[in-house]
Amino acid sequence: MEIKPVKKVTLTEQVMQQIANQIISGQLKPGEKLPTERAFAEMFEVNRGRIREALRALSLIGLVTIKPGDGSYVSENHSRISEETILWTYHEDVHNYEEVYAARRLIETEIYLSCYDHRTPEIIEQLDAFGEQLFAIDIEEISASDFYQIISDLDSFVGSHCGNSIYDKLMQTLILLRKESALKISQPLSSRQTAIYYRKKVLDAFHNDDRKQLEKALKNFFKYSIQAFTLKD
Repeated sequence: MEIKPVKKVTLTEQVMQQIANQIISGQLKPGEKLPTERAFAEMFEVNRGRIREALRALSLIGLVTIKPGDGSYVSENHSRISEETILWTYHEDVHNYEEVYAARRLIETEIYLSCYDHRTPEIIEQLDAFGEQLFAIDIEEISASDFYQIISDLDSFVGSHCGNSIYDKLMQTLILLRKESALKISQPLSSRQTAIYYRKKVLDAFHNDDRKQLEKALKNFFKYSIQAFTLKD
């Protein structure tokens, strides 16, 4: 019988979790002023020190803004989500590569198709530039982290130009969640070369103004991705 060690969750962590859940779910709105430390302490039935620790921790991951002499506020929405916020929210899921892959296949495909539907000459021009950058990569010299950064910059651009702010945030989330598995997969030179090939097929579909070609290219890209993932494991 497999038993996982029991994790000791402190009072501070429990307070953090409850406040964070209300922020992430939208119950607490961006810019909304939070109750005072004293009020929170009464609500949670803990001392003010615990509340202060929780709020400071939430400020470090970008969910709360503390204004000295004024109080604490839910952080305003930004176009970029902090890495700390995403990793803290999904800390238990980062290593579940199969679930991350399944989410990627569904969500990234839809985001690329949405970007295609909202394409402009300027977007296509920038995607062509990404394609040229991919082909200019020296796969023998570039590090796995630098290679991943280029791919991430491309996906981030697509997310921010897909016409849907929720999709944009989902792409930001996936870029961070997939990082660990992507860095492992991209270690072999052959994997980088194949990744460039299939990414370029996707970008060619934008250039050729062909949605069917894009759908096929995305399907093939993720087919390769799962094969590489399986082989790597």
